[in-house]
Amino acid sequence: MAEEILLTKEGYDKIVEELDELITVKRKEVAERIKEAISYGDISENSEYDSAKNEQAELEDRINRYENMVRKAKIIDESEISKDRVSVGLKVKVVEETSGEETEYVIVGSTEADPFEGKISNESSLGAALLGKKMNDEVEIQVPDGVFVYRIVDIYK
Repeated sequence: MAEEILLTKEGYDKIVEELDELITVKRKEVAERIKEAISYGDISENSEYDSAKNEQAELEDRINRYENMVRKAKIIDESEISKDRVSVGLKVKVVEETSGEETEYVIVGSTEADPFEGKISNESSLGAALLGKKMNDEVEIQVPDGVFVYRIVDIYK
């Protein structure tokens, strides 16, 4: 079977919504730009036409990528997730042992990862190290500057 793409329900819905927007709105807008550019006459030296065709190609590529994601999606059912161990779809609060800094992360599939929103991939070094761990477990993460040690202080939905 093709490789599954792990998504939370929220992430899946976001992709489906964006895909719908691309197909129903953006495709029509690009088609109109192409039609308008053709109306200018000779398309062999028509920069508006070339630009619109390039935009159409990029749009179709994005649509294909999102359709592929939707086909391969495996939605994480939060009701089936046990909170006794860190897993995809759960939130985890960790304390960095040296600084005492507390940080909260949501473990998500790589497609949904957004570190600025606190969503880390299950494939990232920290996400992978946290997977399967329990409350009060410590994980060590090797970074260019040395080693960070995190202690898990909470796991929740």
